[in-house]
Amino acid sequence: QVQLVESGGGSVQSGGSLRLSCAVSGNDIAWYLVGWFRQAPGQEREVIAARDSNGHSIYADSVKGRFTISRDNAKNTFYLQMNDLASEDTARYYCATGDGQGGDGTGVTLEKSFFQSWGQGTQVTVST
Repeated sequence: QVQLVESGGGSVQSGGSLRLSCAVSGNDIAWYLVGWFRQAPGQEREVIAARDSNGHSIYADSVKGRFTISRDNAKNTFYLQMNDLASEDTARYYCATGDGQGGDGTGVTLEKSFFQSWGQGTQVTVST
């Protein structure tokens, strides 16, 4: 059974940084698409960053240039470095893994349907 556990959330002032981690057990992330989602109250869950097994990354326009997704296959963990945080980034953040468009972890995408396993989420609150 695949388990994903997020950590690193918290409260930060506008302009600050946080680094989220997602520790995965039950599958080898080297062969999977990994991604980060977020959901603010009253809004739909949106994919904000993804990285496939070939190392290709993609970002939502709302975070491009500020957030960076990375992975450490040896630790079976992936990360989201968030810089220059703003109040609009306040949300619950979830990590996820999936097969990707290629079915083997390749084919980076922000499409939610290509992710099959999810964590429970970690809260990020940005104050002005």
